Amino acid sequence: MNNQRWLSQNSFTFFITWGIFLPYWTGWLVDAKHLTVSQASVVMGCGLLARATSNLFFFPTLAKYVHNKRLITILAVGALLTALLYIPSTGFIALLIVTILFSVFYPALLPAVESSAATLVQHGNIHYGKSRSYGSFGFVIAVLIISMLTGVFGKNIIFWSMIIGLIGMLLMQQLATPKELLVVPTKEQRAKSLSMKTLWTIKGFPIVLFIVILLQGAHASYYSYGYIYLEDLQVDPFYMGMIINIAVICEILYFMKADTLLMKWRSSSLLLLAASGSSLRWLLIFMFPNVWVFIASQTLHALSFALAHFAFIRYLTKALPKEQIPNAQGLYSALAMGLSTAILTFLGGYLYEISPGLSFAAMLICTVPAIAILLLTRKKYQY
Repeated sequence: MNNQRWLSQNSFTFFITWGIFLPYWTGWLVDAKHLTVSQASVVMGCGLLARATSNLFFFPTLAKYVHNKRLITILAVGALLTALLYIPSTGFIALLIVTILFSVFYPALLPAVESSAATLVQHGNIHYGKSRSYGSFGFVIAVLIISMLTGVFGKNIIFWSMIIGLIGMLLMQQLATPKELLVVPTKEQRAKSLSMKTLWTIKGFPIVLFIVILLQGAHASYYSYGYIYLEDLQVDPFYMGMIINIAVICEILYFMKADTLLMKWRSSSLLLLAASGSSLRWLLIFMFPNVWVFIASQTLHALSFALAHFAFIRYLTKALPKEQIPNAQGLYSALAMGLSTAILTFLGGYLYEISPGLSFAAMLICTVPAIAILLLTRKKYQY
């Protein structure tokens, strides 16, 4: 199996499901399961907390005992089985419980795929940005298709599309896998080099992790309420997918050139540019509440998300030993993609009911401090 092709195919397949889950799941809970926006925000917020806990403990522990292929298979099976529990579930409590269970397995697929990517990059001849652009392309396709299908079949198509996507993830694991991803950690590695404590002793890692926690957490209102915000702006559902896709198209364009674009820039410089673009993005949505400004702000996703994510991956592959990559990815997914987003989702939901724009402006409490930390620490820690 060609390593680049394997990574591209798995990224594409996973991000198709991510393109269903991230922009549409909250809306599905509101429209198809009849939760209020406040109830849905609590459900998704608790799901994010479960995701953070899973990525912090369950995923890294599992990664110590099984190889990457088996890890992805276990998580995909768990995600599929828990997703099916949504079918009989109605009411706030039942949906809360199912979402927590689902969030233990499904979101952990993200660090599993990313850990595989980082491992393959370290073995050489792999362009991370190229394969990651296939993932973003899968996201675009999913968002576009779901926006069209919901107009024809209703909101329940969101759920059934997720089921089909998870089955696709399982089928993908039946293909040949790169030999680098079939290595099971030894007992000695589990005791020493795979220890989470060792990770924190690496110079600069805690600072870089904290910065990406702030920058990725700042997307909380966009992820959870962007779809609803477009509804409030009275955008036709047919066009919502196209508008959301603008962000991902810009993300794809960046990832396609990421391995050569800004190649000489340090991770700290990339993160500083990402933080500045993110601040501008949320400020624009707050100051100008109309669909055209929202569309324009979507282009900044290439900075606020893609650039920040790539900068962290570059830092991992250059500064960390391969044994520590699953731990680092688990922390990143748990804290940056999970916990910080969960906390800010609660805040965003509260502010959204006061004024939609406030939920986006609140994200500046993450991006502005990130800029300050970068300026104060980049020379001292040389990252």
